[in-house]
This record gives sequence, C-alpha cells and structure tokens, in this order.
Amino acid sequence: MSERGKALPVAVEHARRWLESLEDRPVPPQAQVEELVERLGTALPDEPQDPAAVVEHLATALEPGLTAMPSGRFYGMVIGGSHPAALAADWLTSAWDQNAGLARLTPAATATEQVAGAWLLDLLGLPEQSAVGFVTGGTMANFTCLTAARDAVLARAGWDVAERGLLGSPGVRVLVGEERHDSVDLVLRYLGLGAPEPVAADDQGRLDVADLGRALAAGDGRPTVVALQAGNVHSGAFDPFPEAIAVAHEHGAWVHVDGAFGLWAAAAPTYRHLTAGVEGADSWATDAHKTLNVPYDCGVVAVRDEAALTAAMSVQGDYLIQGDRDPFGRVPELSRRARGVPVWAALRALGRTGVAEMVERMARHARTFADAIATIDGATVVNDVVFTQVCATFGDDDRTRAVVERMLADGTAWTSGSRWRSRAVLRISVSNAGTTDEDVARTVEALRRAAT
Repeated sequence: MSERGKALPVAVEHARRWLESLEDRPVPPQAQVEELVERLGTALPDEPQDPAAVVEHLATALEPGLTAMPSGRFYGMVIGGSHPAALAADWLTSAWDQNAGLARLTPAATATEQVAGAWLLDLLGLPEQSAVGFVTGGTMANFTCLTAARDAVLARAGWDVAERGLLGSPGVRVLVGEERHDSVDLVLRYLGLGAPEPVAADDQGRLDVADLGRALAAGDGRPTVVALQAGNVHSGAFDPFPEAIAVAHEHGAWVHVDGAFGLWAAAAPTYRHLTAGVEGADSWATDAHKTLNVPYDCGVVAVRDEAALTAAMSVQGDYLIQGDRDPFGRVPELSRRARGVPVWAALRALGRTGVAEMVERMARHARTFADAIATIDGATVVNDVVFTQVCATFGDDDRTRAVVERMLADGTAWTSGSRWRSRAVLRISVSNAGTTDEDVARTVEALRRAAT
C-alpha cells in the first residue's frame, strides 16, 4: 500500500471519532497553546517520517485543544457547522487538488462554481446576471465587492485607479451605519480609503435613512459608496433596504450589502421580509460557512455589474491559459481551492425547501432561547429577536461577565461575551444546522445554573 493509502484511513478514523464525540464532549477546549506546542513537538525532525504516523501524532496531540465548534451547542461569534454532504465534498476538493482559477485548466471546478453561483443568486433573490465569486470568508467578500465599488465610482468621475492609483484622485467617501461590522472598516483600510463616515442607527442597529439622506445631500461631490447591513451581529437587525437603496442611488452612490449571515433570510419564506428590497443594491457579500453550513473557507461575492468586478480583479499573464469568464477574474486570488464544490453539494443535498427549513429552524431556536432567558431571575433579553441573534444581560456588567465565565467553565455550551450599546452582554448566535431542541434545552439549563 502506498504512503497515501496508509495515511488517509488514519485521518478518516480520527475524523469519525471527532464527529462522534461532539454530542457529549465539553464545547470549550481542554488544553491551551503552551501545552499543545509541547504535545506537537518543537524539534523539526532531521529525517522523513512515516505519513500515517505523522497524521496519528497530529490528531492525538491536538485533540485536547479542539473546540467543539461543529457541535450544536457552540453559539460563539457567527460560526456554522458542516453539512454532511458539504463536508464529504470538501474532502474530495482536497483530494482532487484543483486550482480553481482557470476554466480551461480545471473545467470541473469552473462548471461547479457556475452552477452553485446561479443557485445562490436564485435562492437569495439577487439579479440573475450578477457575477459570483468564491473567496475565503465574509471579510474578503466585502473586500472584493468594495474594491469593485471603489474602482467603479472613481471611473464614473473620470479617474482610472488601476492606471493612476489613489494619489491625486477625487477620493471615495464611504457611508456606513454606526453599527456596521468591524470587517467593513478593516476592508476600507486595506483599500486605502480610510475610516468610513458613520450614519446614525436606531436602538437595534438599523441605519437611519433620514440621516443617510442628510449625509448624502451634504456631500462634497466626491464619489460615494453606501455600505448597508443584512444582520446586525448583536441584534440580528436588518437595515431598511428599499428606502436606503433608493436615497443612495438618487445621489449616485454604489450600494453594497454586508450580509455575512443575514442575507440567507431571503431563502426562507418566513424571514424573507427582512431582506425585502435588497436586490436593488449593486453588490452583496455573504459567507457560506455561516448560515449555509459548509466547511471553511467559503465567502461568496455577488456583483450586479460583471464588468466592474472583472475590471477590479482580473490580471493578465502570458503563461496563463485564459478562457472566457475565468473564475480568477472575480476574486483576489490566482491560486485557490475549488470552494464552489462543497457549496454545490450542500445546496444539492438540501434543496430549496431544505435551505428554508434550516434557516427557519435556526431562527426558531433563537426565539426559544430568548423566551427561556426571560424567565431566569435577573436576566433581560436586550434585543428584538428577529432572526438568529440573542443578547442578554444578567444584572450589572460584572454579573453578566461572571455568567459568561461560568458558562465557559461549565462546558455544556459556548456562549460569547460581548459589549453592545455600552453594556456587557452574553450573546447567543444560532448558526449551526445541527443544533437540536435538546441542545437548546441543555444550554438553557446551563444558563440557569450559571445565573444562580
């Protein structure tokens, strides 16, 4: 048997044990970095090692440091699990080892991404002519869309940023809600645009359209981008898309929507009203690892104007065997894995009704959490639970932080601490399709223990 043939079964067996342990194992890791470094070994071997033995050592050494993120009881950040079909397809993606940049070089990857991209546009109610790209995650999806936006609005002003750079340009002003996600600010730094101009938001983090209109009207004539939000990371709230997009377009602005987890509400009839009008924007970013539950890494880019996206992303090289509409012309990378394969597998396995049911189930669990927390003495749910996010306090900030720490020590579930609207909060994000009613019940009981 080849070395490859010996190593793969070892990985499969450890993966099987890991997945089967998720129901009962503590969610937080049981070892930290220093111990894990020692378990891995700090001396680089002089001679080659047996691949099967290397995989065995790796899996055994790191197991105590693994967080049960695929568990139905991980509610930290906004992190989904992995649908079985998507996970298996991702293994195939690694085994096939296709560089997904060029259509003629890897037609299988390109064809899969074309189909998956069309399905995503259909499910999310976005314009069917939009160009779709697959990137590492939500941050790079925002980066890609906002690069296209920057270049397009400058081009309208007669400035070719690809040729002339930003120095001496009219500049680009970016208007955002006060409660946009920090990744938008990060991306603007990457793009050399500096800090955005914040627009007022209401008590749930929704952008105030009247204030947006005032800010747009007070502009100095510079090219403008407006970044809206589908799903506030604390409240789950959605910006008022029809009104905000209309006023932005009246002033000639490009409208981008950061919908890392919330854009998926469009796929569920019960929650589709939250994204009403979102299709009127110019670009959209989401993350298939979150609500769709495919493995890392899989951000999704959608831009209405394909020419604007390819102008911003494309590169020429004599050695590149380029064809028509190569995938690398829609994303920042030349070399990347075939991210569309697990997306296709998840969508094919779930179907339209399966995606809708999955999204609605996550939101139902969030509502169950909110109702249960409201019955705990001293606890208050501080957001309107409209989608998958729940924020709660347990008295003053010190007591709330103590509850967060006791939850982590308990190990039943992972519920994150955060700070929202000048208060410490415990935040629950329901993002895993594998979360069951029993997982929710176990977590609620752990919250009761932590709170008392």
